[in-house]
Amino acid sequence: RSTPRGAASFDVHATPAVTVHMIHSPTTKPSLDARWPLDPDIEVVVTIDVTSRTVDDNQVKISYYDREGHELAVAWLYLTCVEVSLDVDWNRSGRVKSKGKDKDKWTWGPDGQGAVLLVNCDRDSPGAGGTDSGQADIRTPADLQDMSVMLLRTEGPSAIFAEYPVVLHVPESDADKVRVFHAVRGDAYPLYKPVLGPDKLSYVLDHAGHGDSTFYVEGLAFPDRGFSGLVSFSASLLEVPHKDSPGTPIFTDTVVFRVAPWIMTPNTQQPLEVFVCSIKQGSDSNEAFLEGLRVLLRKANCKLTVCSEQDSRSDRWIQDELEFGYVEAPHKTFPVVFDSPRNRGLKDFAFKKILGPDFGYVTREPPGKSVTSLDSFGNLDVSPPVTVRGKEYPLGRILIGSPLPW
Repeated sequence: RSTPRGAASFDVHATPAVTVHMIHSPTTKPSLDARWPLDPDIEVVVTIDVTSRTVDDNQVKISYYDREGHELAVAWLYLTCVEVSLDVDWNRSGRVKSKGKDKDKWTWGPDGQGAVLLVNCDRDSPGAGGTDSGQADIRTPADLQDMSVMLLRTEGPSAIFAEYPVVLHVPESDADKVRVFHAVRGDAYPLYKPVLGPDKLSYVLDHAGHGDSTFYVEGLAFPDRGFSGLVSFSASLLEVPHKDSPGTPIFTDTVVFRVAPWIMTPNTQQPLEVFVCSIKQGSDSNEAFLEGLRVLLRKANCKLTVCSEQDSRSDRWIQDELEFGYVEAPHKTFPVVFDSPRNRGLKDFAFKKILGPDFGYVTREPPGKSVTSLDSFGNLDVSPPVTVRGKEYPLGRILIGSPLPW
């Protein structure tokens, strides 16, 4: 429609930063003077690998010629190249890598790819009432170590980003599973601004075009029934036709995290710490048992933590109350205690006495609020690594008890 009347051929020239690709059939060839026939099967593709310093600093010139070789018309294409890239630790090296391929896909295994996210379920902040994930702010630098880094790189002329905003956003279905903080400069120390999460689905980046913006991402929920553990984030460059318009994405870059599951440790592992209840009152005192345990653990060079009768409220069945496991990502690993819903005398012990810096806490309540003996963790265990019918289970297999009669 834009080809001048009488044109039979054309050529393409561009400024040095622009690469011109001619896509054509094998039988179509340019002439000796590098002019191409006006063939509908020919496609001209231009790419730029260098970010523009100014608006329209790259040009493409297309000249049209008649059959005698006379120039009939010239068309100019003005190009401005900007970079918008959202990056995470997609290769699980412990560091954010840029320009990853298929960042919106997640695969298992040592040769897989995709970033890992931890539920921030420990308590690094001494004054916090619960886990760090329950706080909508960052109170200590140690809290950042439990989070995954996400970098949003924007490069290019500021005039472009003033007209075309960059928006970081999360799907509504994922928003209650994560929280994102933006690291911004403060007067004396960095500030960490909550920008995405349960109550916020999008965030417009201020001062786009000036390099890397650093974000810290924390998980709020473990993979569970109804949640696979996959969450995604996207950065979009928007065209906004007028002030009240929501904008149309011109370009979108997406990354995917998987929230690390709680992994249960088998009792065949080397013990680091043993928890036991002390019962001094009545005929069921376990003082003799405790003394024998102390002797054994000294020989094993293992720490002993004794839950007092006051803390346990005379509930000695600590194995029914809690199980130990851990969460792991390339950048951080820490233990997590799983508190059962049996909620007897020991119901507050794990939360009050174990939850702390780099020691997480998680609990679950039955959907129907009816607790049975199977909700006691004496009926929950995990095997050592095992192979069953040729299939390997490197983390073991969960074992669940059953009610009587068997």
